[in-house]
Parts: sequence; C-alpha cells; structure tokens
Amino acid sequence: MLRAVLDDQGLDEVEMTRDTRFHDDLDLESIDLVTLGGQLGARYGERVNFAEFLAGLELEEIIYLTIGRLVDYVVGCLRQTGEC
Repeated sequence: MLRAVLDDQGLDEVEMTRDTRFHDDLDLESIDLVTLGGQLGARYGERVNFAEFLAGLELEEIIYLTIGRLVDYVVGCLRQTGEC
C-alpha cells in the first residue's frame, strides 16, 4: 500500500523500515495519509479504522508517525478480530 502511495511521488525506491517516518523520511503530506487510509479501509474494512487511529494521536505524534507504529496498530486490530 505504501509503495502505491509513494509511486505517485517517484519514491518507489526508498528503503522502508519500522523506523521510517511518514513525514520526515517519506515526505508524505496529509493527503497522502488520506490515500493510505482509504487503501487500508479497502483492504481491511471496519477492522482497521485509520481515521480513528490518527484522531487518537497528538499532532507531534502524527508528524513523527513511523511505519512500525502503523504496522503495530493494524496487527493489533486484526488480532482483536481473530484474523492475525
């Protein structure tokens, strides 16, 4: 999903790790996070509510959001539904 979002920005060759930050490392803007949220919703439906996840974060936490933190959130949601 991230590759699809990044491909539009010509960043498809960027190395991504758990510590990669969406804003600082990948230069994702808020509209890119909306796109990512839409992709998560299409893939996981109501089991993973990305908008709710972001709403629970402080602005600084959103700015420094890492791939690892998002992965942990998705995995946690799937575990709650018994799908992980």
